[in-house]
Amino acid sequence: MTWWTWALLGLGLFGAEMLTPGGFYFLFFGVGAMVTGGLVFLGVGGPPWLEWAIFTAVSLACLVPLRSRFVHWTSVERRAVDSIVGEEALMLDDVGPGCVGKGELRGTTWSVRTSGAQTLRRGERVRVTRVDGLTLWVEA
Repeated sequence: MTWWTWALLGLGLFGAEMLTPGGFYFLFFGVGAMVTGGLVFLGVGGPPWLEWAIFTAVSLACLVPLRSRFVHWTSVERRAVDSIVGEEALMLDDVGPGCVGKGELRGTTWSVRTSGAQTLRRGERVRVTRVDGLTLWVEA
């Protein structure tokens, strides 16, 4: 294959990675295609079977040691949000049972829902019981 065919394949694989939710598979095959295209451009590619072997070797050499690190790196944000369960928030509004109001936690204003049957008053400290998107479920 020509070098620009490998480059187009690499760009297509990078695009496929951007369209998939956090799998980090296409990324490394895109790197393999770009490296193979670069080698073919420099005249080091060789016959087609060798180009495919280089593509496979480079892709797997990147995928095996790096994929788990990338997945871990991108999942840190989720754990940070989940770690606020059990922390105390400050009520900024009066919120009745099942209603939505505002609360402050870690210097940020959040939507707050009560998980209990009592009304929470402004200025009251409450405990976060769960996180649902950008809404904190709290109880007194």
